[in-house]
Amino acid sequence: MEPEYILQMEHVSKSYGDNLVLKDVSFNVKPGEIFALVGENGAGKSTLMNILFGMSVIHNTGGFEGDVKLCGEKANFASPNDAMKAGIGMVHQEFMLIPGFTVAENIKIGREDTTPTLASRVFGKTLEKLDREQMNKDAKKALDTIGMNIDEHVKVAGLPVGYMQFVEIAREIDKADIKLLVFDEPTAVLTETEAARLLKVMQTLAAKGIAIVFITHRLGEVMDVAQRIAVLRDGEVVSTMKPEDTDIVKVAQLMVGRKIEKMVDDSQVPENLDTAPVAVHINKLYVDMPGEVVKGVSLDIREGEIFGIGGLAGQGKIGIPNGIMGLFPAVGDVEIFGQKIAFSKLGDALHKGVAFVSEDRRGVGLLLDESIEDNIAFNAVAVKKEYLTNFGLTKLLSRKKIREHALNMIKLLDIRCTGPAQRVGSLSGGNQQKVCLASALTLHPRLLIVSEPTRGIDIGAKKLIMEHLVKLRCEEGVTIIMVSSELVELRSICDRIAIVSDGAVAEILLPDAPDADFGLAMSGARAKGVR
Repeated sequence: MEPEYILQMEHVSKSYGDNLVLKDVSFNVKPGEIFALVGENGAGKSTLMNILFGMSVIHNTGGFEGDVKLCGEKANFASPNDAMKAGIGMVHQEFMLIPGFTVAENIKIGREDTTPTLASRVFGKTLEKLDREQMNKDAKKALDTIGMNIDEHVKVAGLPVGYMQFVEIAREIDKADIKLLVFDEPTAVLTETEAARLLKVMQTLAAKGIAIVFITHRLGEVMDVAQRIAVLRDGEVVSTMKPEDTDIVKVAQLMVGRKIEKMVDDSQVPENLDTAPVAVHINKLYVDMPGEVVKGVSLDIREGEIFGIGGLAGQGKIGIPNGIMGLFPAVGDVEIFGQKIAFSKLGDALHKGVAFVSEDRRGVGLLLDESIEDNIAFNAVAVKKEYLTNFGLTKLLSRKKIREHALNMIKLLDIRCTGPAQRVGSLSGGNQQKVCLASALTLHPRLLIVSEPTRGIDIGAKKLIMEHLVKLRCEEGVTIIMVSSELVELRSICDRIAIVSDGAVAEILLPDAPDADFGLAMSGARAKGVR
């Protein structure tokens, strides 16, 4: 007999010291139901999932109060491995893949198919031979299920982030006896087409009786596929509702606890940008970034402008900032305020007044094992030799100045943490993004490049970051290049938007241009160049 509920969270509370992060949380998920769990960063979603999966951070900090039930039976898993054995899977916002392994090896890791050998018959199963043919066959089947046309033999290293996300999903789909799947921001790095495909996959899985917990900040997706929505705010479930009984505005208001206002004040937009001097001159830029190749982009960006770069994943928009920063091989000419960038010198752009917030915050943007304050100050110390004090013939770090500045940035950007000494790797994804931005702002750049600045960030944090970017432009004259997959955000903040398709600029549009113009440019149907 099928249980009434696959998952039940009953009166769950959790404290870290004196900090109560979950307060009497209760909800349930039925078989075959897509249950959306939404809330701002720091609302408690990650802690709930840590409890569900038996993460060590929960056990090592006194456990939790309340009950977790799986198929009606109490469950208090000692480790994530126990949770997986019980039929719970998770697709993470931050990828849990091994770059040096193939797609098939990543999908089958921990569940490899093997065949007996003479040695294994004598000495045991550990000496069995990998059945790579069967592993590749299973991997291909899982990839086909989600409509992903990718070679299962290729290595994960160098794949575009969108492809990596689908590999993660295929890995979970390949598991046998899955009862519950947790999707943690699964569409954050996907294009609209890929995201739509993923949502259909979720519905297909739910139709097979698999329960799904869908954690996302994209409320439109929630309204499209969820049967019920639970809003978590400050560690409490403030409302559980059906999509047909609410709308996006109401859900957003419940998440942040206040009325959602317009993201940017039009009165803050400076005049006469058309006649301002050129801040960034890009001429025939080619960048060899796997999955994001740039093929001869030319752009002029004005001083004080917020210039957007958009387009579908894999079309080259991400390659532009990575090429400018020298992170991937690049040729062509890039001048920043009249100074030519030397691509061969890693960090040359930083020394010429450029700060960069990478889309790959964990791989490029952060030192995950170091503190918040050290991450914020690192580039300023390395590039500008700031936060140093003379001590005889040597210079030492001024821990006091670093701490004071970090506290100011934590307050300014509302970084949800226990303090400046907290390890960055222990923060939620959204708060890690804020630390990346704080590090960039600490350089006091003339040009700020932000790549996917709101990926995986809640509505309230998005608004805060967007407003701060506008403030930087208006009060400090910072020129900003914003690269994003979120066209709505680009249109809400940017003065002009370049749409990149097949490695080249298809068109440059004003934010109030017709939707059809953006659609045609992103699809590659229009290639008028700069206008």
